[in-house]
Amino acid sequence: MPIRNSVKAIIIQDGKLLCNKNEDKRGIFHCVPGGGQEYQESLAEAVVRECWEEASVKVEVGELLFVRDYIGRNHPGQARLQHVHQVEFFFRCHLLPGAEPKMGTGRDHYQIGVSWVPLEELAQAKFYPLDMIQWLFDLDASERPVYLGDMD
Repeated sequence: MPIRNSVKAIIIQDGKLLCNKNEDKRGIFHCVPGGGQEYQESLAEAVVRECWEEASVKVEVGELLFVRDYIGRNHPGQARLQHVHQVEFFFRCHLLPGAEPKMGTGRDHYQIGVSWVPLEELAQAKFYPLDMIQWLFDLDASERPVYLGDMD
């Protein structure tokens, strides 16, 4: 199977992270808006499109903050994702004036809404990728890694 590129938007306002609220057989979980890059689409164009499709917001795309691999075979708890290999590019984004997040018309399969989750409540909100939470509190830290490796 081919490796898939995916983009993600890190949108933080007033100490809260804009998240897609999702539900599957394991319950409610949260992740940032984003999805697969399309053929002949830049990463920045993909972020803009995905934010519109999933959260009905227009964004300004800023700096690349993180890159992570997701190699499904290394995460046995996700049986349906065992054959997935995805490289995810996380960008700092800002909402354009007048943007009011709400469920978009191109929502993800498990998406049931959007919500602002306080940074200090991300772990309890079942945020994925969980290991990235530590880096969201200080996005400007000089010792922050860009490549996060393969994480769930």
